[in-house]
Amino acid sequence: MNTVIPLHPQSAGCSTAPVIRERGQHEVFCGLTGIVWLHRKIQDAFFLVVGSRTCAHLIQSAAGVMIFAEPRFATAILDERDLAGLADANDELDRVVTRLLERRPDIKTLFLVGSCPSEVIKLDLSRAAERLSTQFLPRVRVLNYSGSGIETTFTQGEDACLASLVPVMKASPEPQLLVVGALPDIVEDQFARLLGRLGLPAGTTIGFLPARRSDALPAVGPGTLFLLAQPFLGDTARALEARGATRIAAPFPIGVEGTTAWLTAAAAAFGVGAEVVERVTASARERAAVALGRLREALGGQRMFFFPDSQLEIPIARFLSRELGAELVEVGTPFLHRELMAEELALLPAGTRLSEGQDVEQQLDRCRADRPDITVCGLGLANPLEAEGLTTKWAIELVFTPIHGYEQAADLAELFARPLRRKALLAPSTPARAAA
Repeated sequence: MNTVIPLHPQSAGCSTAPVIRERGQHEVFCGLTGIVWLHRKIQDAFFLVVGSRTCAHLIQSAAGVMIFAEPRFATAILDERDLAGLADANDELDRVVTRLLERRPDIKTLFLVGSCPSEVIKLDLSRAAERLSTQFLPRVRVLNYSGSGIETTFTQGEDACLASLVPVMKASPEPQLLVVGALPDIVEDQFARLLGRLGLPAGTTIGFLPARRSDALPAVGPGTLFLLAQPFLGDTARALEARGATRIAAPFPIGVEGTTAWLTAAAAAFGVGAEVVERVTASARERAAVALGRLREALGGQRMFFFPDSQLEIPIARFLSRELGAELVEVGTPFLHRELMAEELALLPAGTRLSEGQDVEQQLDRCRADRPDITVCGLGLANPLEAEGLTTKWAIELVFTPIHGYEQAADLAELFARPLRRKALLAPSTPARAAA
């Protein structure tokens, strides 16, 4: 593994804190959910899920496709004949793909996305992708990854997708700063402007993975230094390192502090001083600080409990604690990647209770005992907890809402202030009932 470029000497924080590790019943969307944002990000790609009608219903309902839209995802349905081995699933898949590409000449990259049903019947989609790619290149490249929900969390669908792109990235030894992780276009544009103003050495290019179009896929090689924009991209990071790239260790660009540290780490990796980052980001930091100041009173001292959901929990908890004064009761995450989270853990308040994995009943018991002011959890837990008098925040909103960077810091804080405001509006005492 390549040497990681350090950000700064770590403080204590929660770097060596004990972690509650739980394995039991868990509630989370499957990796197919990542298609909802990936099909919008990669503009000439198509995602063909090889799965059941349940898979199709999940994607269609989660994406909320308008009636006149022509989405860039679909499901090749595995029916009873496929599952029973009475039909050749590969022949059926070839037929569906051929018909799809005839109808949609705009497709340049086709992802065959595995699901629980396709994995159960041992359908080899990697071999199918190789076969179909040979048939349709150079017009269409066919790749595959697994979106199965077996023992994974839903953001790992993006990790698997991006990792599948790394082998087809061209090789280049040229110096490059690569930002890794699917970001809303507006956030990507903001980061591109800030990074471009840092004054990186001449000849250094700035790339983003995934690219918006297949013909803009960046190259990779020994000259590539990469920054993770999302904390759940462990497989993608390993794949890039195998191609010779080096990861820049940094907190994630969430909140003013996280974004500044992220940019500072990028600058330092290319020999650019922190004073340049200070100058380039001054106005953005000032705007964000003013916007956050309006929300600090609402969130200061509020006790937060995070159920594991997306792997965004630790960076967001750091932001709420250090920039808004919230108190962290428990921060749960589906998987704790200590190497990728080293800088974040160092910034968490010492003594923060951390948990990894999930056993729903045990975590519910702890949450009920703690009675936090805000409980961050999945949709399946939110309504029952609200019925018990606990204020909740849907964790899925933190994935679908732009939350990275300076301009979005107040929007992220607002997501947590809103349920408290709603609770206050509903809190007036109920008039006593008239005597019977």
